[in-house]
Amino acid sequence: MDRRTAVRLVTTLLALLVPSLFVLDRARAGGDHFYPPVNDPVVAEECGGCHLAFSPAMLPARSWQAMMANLEDHFGDDASLSPPTVAHIERYLVERAADAGGARYASRLLRGVTEAQTPLRITTLPRWEREHREVTRAEWADPKVGSKANCAACHRDAERGYFDDD
Repeated sequence: MDRRTAVRLVTTLLALLVPSLFVLDRARAGGDHFYPPVNDPVVAEECGGCHLAFSPAMLPARSWQAMMANLEDHFGDDASLSPPTVAHIERYLVERAADAGGARYASRLLRGVTEAQTPLRITTLPRWEREHREVTRAEWADPKVGSKANCAACHRDAERGYFDDD
């Protein structure tokens, strides 16, 4: 094999291999900042139509139940759905909630939240507040951000479940 062919082969292999190593590294090291993304099409469509479809592992089951019980006033908007759709979404969220199936990913995020608390906003969790304390008011007010709930404005892989600092 001549030198030119060898260089092309190495370059091609690196181009294929490096992104894979990056993803594997993130999966291993991103435990604190990875939350399994929503993989249910109904939940993704109904919740993701207005905002990021947040990972159920970001809140305890009681929070999701409280939120689903009051969709007519969902943070100031009417997000009412048919009873079968509500039941489907609630079941999905509760089964994967931070204190259920999502516990593997959520233990640190929920640190400081007692059993008596039912947080309805991920942005009010003590860990979330600590992680974002360096973000200035001006940054939150930026029209590209819009609100603290717009994770994708700062975390480019939020929809894939990664909330590492970019």
